[in-house]
Amino acid sequence: MTKTLDIDIQQEQKKAQEVIKSQGLRVRVCSGTGCIANGSMEVIEKFRELGANVSTLTAHDKMTIVPTGCHGFCEQGVLVLIPDLDVTYVKVHVEDVEEIFNSHIKDGKPVERLLYVDPKTNQHVFKSEDINFYAKQTRTALVNCGHINAECIDEAIAVRGYEALSNILKENNPDAVIQEILDSGLKGRGGAGFPTGLKWKFTAANKGGKSYVVCNGDEGDPGAFMDRSVMEGDPHKLLEGMAIAAFAIGADEGYIYVRAEYPLAIQRLRKAIADAEERHYLGKNIMNTDFSFTLHIKEGAGAFVCGEESALLASIEGERGMPRPKPPFPANKGLFGRPPLINNVETLANVPLIMLKGAKWFASMGTESAKGTKTFALTGEVNNTGLIEVPMGTTLREIVFDIGGGIRNGKKFKAVQIGGPSGGCLTEEHLDLPMDYESLSKAGAMVGSGGLVVMNEDTCIVEVARFFMNFTQNESCGKCVPCSEGTKNMLKILEKIVRGEGTMEDLDKVEDLAHAVKDGSLCGLGKTAPNPVLSTLKYFRDEYIAHIKDKKCPAGVCSAMKVITIQEDLCKGCTKCARTCPVGAIEGTVKNPHKINQDKCIKCGSCVNACPFKAIKQS
Repeated sequence: MTKTLDIDIQQEQKKAQEVIKSQGLRVRVCSGTGCIANGSMEVIEKFRELGANVSTLTAHDKMTIVPTGCHGFCEQGVLVLIPDLDVTYVKVHVEDVEEIFNSHIKDGKPVERLLYVDPKTNQHVFKSEDINFYAKQTRTALVNCGHINAECIDEAIAVRGYEALSNILKENNPDAVIQEILDSGLKGRGGAGFPTGLKWKFTAANKGGKSYVVCNGDEGDPGAFMDRSVMEGDPHKLLEGMAIAAFAIGADEGYIYVRAEYPLAIQRLRKAIADAEERHYLGKNIMNTDFSFTLHIKEGAGAFVCGEESALLASIEGERGMPRPKPPFPANKGLFGRPPLINNVETLANVPLIMLKGAKWFASMGTESAKGTKTFALTGEVNNTGLIEVPMGTTLREIVFDIGGGIRNGKKFKAVQIGGPSGGCLTEEHLDLPMDYESLSKAGAMVGSGGLVVMNEDTCIVEVARFFMNFTQNESCGKCVPCSEGTKNMLKILEKIVRGEGTMEDLDKVEDLAHAVKDGSLCGLGKTAPNPVLSTLKYFRDEYIAHIKDKKCPAGVCSAMKVITIQEDLCKGCTKCARTCPVGAIEGTVKNPHKINQDKCIKCGSCVNACPFKAIKQS
């Protein structure tokens, strides 16, 4: 590198920090996709309207409204943080803003009804860090999400953005960068858990031509939004991670593959790239060195199969997103005939902090075989849903009951589906299992991208398996027979079972098919598609048998097996049920007990809800 850096990053940080200090009272409003859907933009506009006169109405000379990325605590959105007042408000609506302004900002009296209430102590909690949901987390990839304006490059610089890249360019030692990533123990956060440093080393070994860095931001798992939140809330960290990776392997061009269903992420990434290029943190001759790195955004069509590396690369090239046979492997010949480095969003977002704080710092978190932290999207029947980040090895019990606040409505925990359609089902016996690659693999599950769907006692496990099989079957590209036809036939059998028409032979058949699909499919989608079926058969076979032998859904979910009856001793013959029934299945005369014609009944439950005497039961 013949040129020297002409950017003093520490000086840039000081300037950015001074700008933030001059903004007066900073009001952070969550502006991730979830909170925007709950009205956060209206909240922001109302705060700005009131803040225009803040100097004449309050002790504050200025008030700045900061639209941030996702805070993570989605169950409580819209979230409003005012650090200078040591307060976090939850479930804020536009009509609450004036009260916050007049009572707290103007008169110094917190609005208690908008504070989080600890369910165990029933006490109001002022600071977000004191809320159990946050207190048990360790944030690295998500450390800035919810705290900075994602669309302002100066705010990223103020929290050490592009400092790691600057240091690396000064030292000019790509091999040292790769070694640091190797020493950190960072593994791919997209699901497979392959050592990141090793992947970089293999790609860097392909000398003598152009290479690329590709970020997989496709994130197709139902309920998963970890990568989306990083792209929306801290895009510059991702860009910096990609630039560092490009320097390490000798690439000068990169692609961020993002599904088109993430318009906010795309918008913020485009702005971040433009701002970084203007400041010479990206583009030609970065920081006046010989290193250049140009980034493009490729919008995907939302095909789940494009999460698979070779299908993703085909899509970038303008072809139909379908997996390619291996070898050649993508690391040798993948994008436009050249070797690309492919990592997912979370993996790359960890890189700048590793290079700033050192491999030992990152490796100090997690377990012996799984270093660092992992983000999870916690959804389903849990009190505190949202985005979390915890050290690798954190138990499922800590996640569900400490961070998640336990099961809603006092229901009993039943299972967790982890890793989306490619993952598996974990049960009560796995609550103390450390969440790492090896432990989950032994249990028949996988970390995957990090989706966690919590289920309670009212969940039908067979229906869960059918749901995920329906998803993967719909998303199959159709290229190979084991996946396209195997998943189709597995789905037919599962549908037959939930209708109460299954046989024990069907149970054997679906298990055999699952192994055939797993062994014979071309890509990772097909190979992992049977996991939800295999894991539920392993841990909940009795539920399958109940559907087949007893023609009964233990959870009472499968409508085809519901039986609705009228208790004659409670029925007053009011006829309300008969008048409500859409198919005329209820027979009887006024003031006499009624009966249900089971041959006509469609199990819709209208009569159950209509009966004023609770005489109609559904089992």
